[in-house]
Amino acid sequence: MQTLLFALLLSAFTSATILPGTSEAALAALVASGDYAVWLLVVVATLGNVMGSCVNWGLGLYIDHFRDRRWFPVSPGALDRASHWFGKYGLWSLLLAWLPIIGDPLTLFAGIMRVRFVPFIVLVTIGKAARYAMIAGGAGWIVNLLGHT
Repeated sequence: MQTLLFALLLSAFTSATILPGTSEAALAALVASGDYAVWLLVVVATLGNVMGSCVNWGLGLYIDHFRDRRWFPVSPGALDRASHWFGKYGLWSLLLAWLPIIGDPLTLFAGIMRVRFVPFIVLVTIGKAARYAMIAGGAGWIVNLLGHT
């Protein structure tokens, strides 16, 4: 049983980094199994995903030192656009760190922009916990719906 919780944590962690992960499917499957308290699954998935975002934030703190290297993954123009966007929408945009495609770069860019860790962790956790709660609720609803037909 604990192995599956660790697998969920690891999947959620990798989902928040550049590594592939399937945390939403893992969470939904574990909710559907009925073997765990839903709140526990949401907490584990959120914890893993926030930990992955913290890795991105930490990388962002140091990646700027390499901006002049040829292998640097972001063009100066893209970095400037992201800086402008982050400056326009600010800290509150971290509530959207759960979104596909833009969420992971957003957490990396928060590190580049030197966002303080406590506000970072609070906003990212709120957004990611809300997403996992919605996924778990939806999975539970489907299981109940199918179980009553």
